[in-house]
Amino acid sequence: MAISYAWDVKTVDTYPTKDSKSDVVYNVHWRLTATDDTNNDADGNSLTATVYGSQGLNTSDLSSFTAFASLDAAKVQGWVEAAMTADKVTEMKAGLDATIAELVTPTSETKTIG
Repeated sequence: MAISYAWDVKTVDTYPTKDSKSDVVYNVHWRLTATDDTNNDADGNSLTATVYGSQGLNTSDLSSFTAFASLDAAKVQGWVEAAMTADKVTEMKAGLDATIAELVTPTSETKTIG
């Protein structure tokens, strides 16, 4: 099972002005999707699992401020992963892996009688 991960970090909350800086990102709404390129669903689509949430960012020190117009997904993803810590990111990926494994080999099924 080869699983890849993709972050979506394009939605953010900003302070219009903080410490004479404009559009200061303080919260990121994120989505992490795992895709299994080995196993497919009944329609032939790759199996996927997704987790989402929001991550607050520390804005107490803006000495390395990046202007909003200069932000890209890689930069914001780096902020999110750093704020979460590597252990949390690893834990989330393991959870997504387990969800996909359950889709591949279910340990429980719901059935209708009659």
